[in-house]
Amino acid sequence: MLLTVYSQFIDRVSEPVLKKLLDKLLEQHVINDQEMESVRSQQSRADKARDVIDTVRRKGSKASSLLIDALCEEDPCLFTELNLM
Repeated sequence: MLLTVYSQFIDRVSEPVLKKLLDKLLEQHVINDQEMESVRSQQSRADKARDVIDTVRRKGSKASSLLIDALCEEDPCLFTELNLM
C-alpha cells in the first residue's frame, strides 16, 4: 500500500505531521531511537519523509499499517487524498 503512494507521501507530508508520526512510531516500537535520530538528521523535509517511509516499508505490512493508521489520526486530509482507506 505504501509503495503506491510513495512519491505523493514524500511530496506532501508536512514537517509537523512527520514529527508526530515519528513520535507515534517510536511509541509503538515500530522504529527505535537510532532510526528516529537518522530521520531527524536529514536536512530536508522530503528526505525525512523518504527515510520514514523507507524504514517502515522495510519492516513489513504490520509496520506499514501502523504508519497508515497514524497518518489517518494526524492528517486525515492527506490520508484521504492519498486514498489510503
